[in-house]
Amino acid sequence: MEVNVLAFGIAKEIFGASSIIITLTNDATVSNLKYLLEHQYPKLKQLASYMIAVNNEYALDGDTVHQHDEIAIIPPVSGG
Repeated sequence: MEVNVLAFGIAKEIFGASSIIITLTNDATVSNLKYLLEHQYPKLKQLASYMIAVNNEYALDGDTVHQHDEIAIIPPVSGG
């Protein structure tokens, strides 16, 4: 299945776009998605941390990803 992944902040620069399409197996988890993203975009691993949101909620590594889910990469946020 193909899923659309939205990128914010530094993730947009790493991907070179505000969204990308990733091909996953039908039983893929958030962990599988992270692995593929970090393999295709190695600079993503250099971030101190980043979160993945699925359908506007932070996702856990074991959560399953479905074809029509809205997926977003949320980079670390600093403030002051």
